[in-house]
Amino acid sequence: MIEQRFPATRLRRNRMRAFARGLTAENRLAPADLIQPLFVAEGDLTGPAPGMPGIARREIPALCEECARVHALGIPAVAIFPVIPAEQKNAGGDAALDPRGLIPRAIAAVKQAVPELGVIVDIALDPFTDHGHDGVLRADGSIDNDATVEILTRQAVLYARAGADVVAPSDMMDGRVGALRSALERDGRVDTVILSYAAKYASGFYGPFRDAVGSRTALIGDKRSYQMDPANGDEALREIALDLREGADWVMVKPGMPYLDIVARAKAEFGVPVAAYQVSGEFAMLEAAAAAGALDRKRTILESLLCFRRAGADMILSYFAAEVAAWLREEGA
Repeated sequence: MIEQRFPATRLRRNRMRAFARGLTAENRLAPADLIQPLFVAEGDLTGPAPGMPGIARREIPALCEECARVHALGIPAVAIFPVIPAEQKNAGGDAALDPRGLIPRAIAAVKQAVPELGVIVDIALDPFTDHGHDGVLRADGSIDNDATVEILTRQAVLYARAGADVVAPSDMMDGRVGALRSALERDGRVDTVILSYAAKYASGFYGPFRDAVGSRTALIGDKRSYQMDPANGDEALREIALDLREGADWVMVKPGMPYLDIVARAKAEFGVPVAAYQVSGEFAMLEAAAAAGALDRKRTILESLLCFRRAGADMILSYFAAEVAAWLREEGA
């Protein structure tokens, strides 16, 4: 690196005028970088999502309308999450394997309504279990890893058959990516993308999401025996490396801003497509601070998402995605 010294070098020259700041910006945010999470529900479960201002739980026709709007804003993909009635939940999460279930019907409807829009769906059991965990429980209350993986492979194939472009195992079971990849290959779904939640932390930032899908009150205990310890970073790289070896196409870090160091390390270490999820708690905090007058809402939302890009995220799941895409379009981004 060339040695530069003041006063010959004044770095503020690059910041003095808007045109210079634009020309020297190292990172930019565009609608094509964003993924919009959406909730699908039926009957009395539709309506505002608890704790998430402006976020709705939609019937399938309304979901399709929102997907068309999102696609028109230049957002390339949505991630769809189900809200399942309590009476359809049980210990084994059997509703996850129903070919006429909410998610297969939603996938098919969205792909028919907006064929060009990418559809991402979670592979996990927590929306479907009456205990709120991502897997099936043994008698002692621990998660049966291998029995859970067997169910997840069937769930992934079912959703791929329904038309999902991307299956996203979010369960954090060991070996599930390899099992999903093998099952998809056997079923001829060789083009289905696997987005692995490779570094999903046992975080306190998931509360509003769990309220939205109705799993928080059902949750027995916590998820620390399978989701990652927030204290660990090297372990995240081991998890990512394992998932890539097993056939993951993209990898996810979740939550987002508290774990930007992991995003940066993952991108630098592996050079693969890296996703980051600005989760419900991050969304709720920004909304609450803005509502209290503590923050400039638009400025801080845009800044937060640009930070994901600077850290190395290729794609960002954010509940602000559609709103941000509209802002960027207005500004000519």
